[in-house]
Amino acid sequence: MVGAISPWNAPLVLGIRSIAIPLAVGNTVVMKPSEDAPITCGLLLADVLAEAGLPAGALNVVTNDLAGAGEVVAALIADPRVRMVNFTGSTSVGRLIGVQAARHLKPAVLELGGKNPLLILEDADPGLAVDAAVFGAFVNSGQLCMPTDRIIIHHSLAEAFIPRYVERVKALPAGDPADPATIVGPLINTRGAQRISKLVTDAAAKGASLLTGDGATEGPNRTLIRPVVLTGVTTGMDIFAAEIFGPAVVIHPVDSAEAAIDLANATEYGLTGGVITQDLNAALDVAARVRTGIIHINDQGIADEPMAPFGGVKNSGYGKFGGTAGIDSFTEQRWITIQHNGRPTYPF
Repeated sequence: MVGAISPWNAPLVLGIRSIAIPLAVGNTVVMKPSEDAPITCGLLLADVLAEAGLPAGALNVVTNDLAGAGEVVAALIADPRVRMVNFTGSTSVGRLIGVQAARHLKPAVLELGGKNPLLILEDADPGLAVDAAVFGAFVNSGQLCMPTDRIIIHHSLAEAFIPRYVERVKALPAGDPADPATIVGPLINTRGAQRISKLVTDAAAKGASLLTGDGATEGPNRTLIRPVVLTGVTTGMDIFAAEIFGPAVVIHPVDSAEAAIDLANATEYGLTGGVITQDLNAALDVAARVRTGIIHINDQGIADEPMAPFGGVKNSGYGKFGGTAGIDSFTEQRWITIQHNGRPTYPF
């Protein structure tokens, strides 16, 4: 049996990802969906699969209140029927789950946070760079593990890139999530919005430049933050190191590809990233040296294919979803021998 703990931010996709391979390779699953999206992330999936013919008991869903999440997860991991666990979510919670799983000598697949860079090299196509950086930073209001937190751009392109980029970001429709034209909608809850607002205001107070947006919360529940672009961010600002997980992005001009690689690696995270350049050899050099589990050439960092291994390094977690590596994560290799007539002799 696999314990699957799935997040709220892409509830259908990440909910089904947490159970698909475990079920496909013959496990039963106990799923604990996020308390912020228990229906879409868990109960709906269970109903659909039951209607499609999944045997009773193959998939089981446990829901909980936020206050009881830690107790429920601890009981799930400790149960001797649960032989491994997978979790997608924050690094802070993932670290707790990893420790608990290790205490019971149970393997875990942890897909955690990211501080994902988009490296724009000196010869990059400016139009492609702007398009990739707009989408990479603000899809799903930045509430994914893969969005571009940091645009690391060669200084020779920055003067032309930044005004075009800011103009595009300012034009993104923000507001009502029920309006099909909206690109940047409200954040998941007031707590999440306040965290991002605090990151932005801390950076501004310490000298960062706000090129658009101010981090203020809006709307009836104070959960809407209009897109934010910052530059001049330094190591003393919280947003330099923290995963943003919202509609804000930092631009870092640098003097060389070497400096871009160094800055991309100057983080505890290592999930995904992208590099934009017309020089394939330079792109492959960057891909080899940027320490992430995933990197995309001439694209930003958001991509998810079921046939491809998905997972990070460093504090972005370990283990893989997807591809043959994902299958290996949810199975155990065994060695079975057959002697049809017994061994002919033994030493004693």
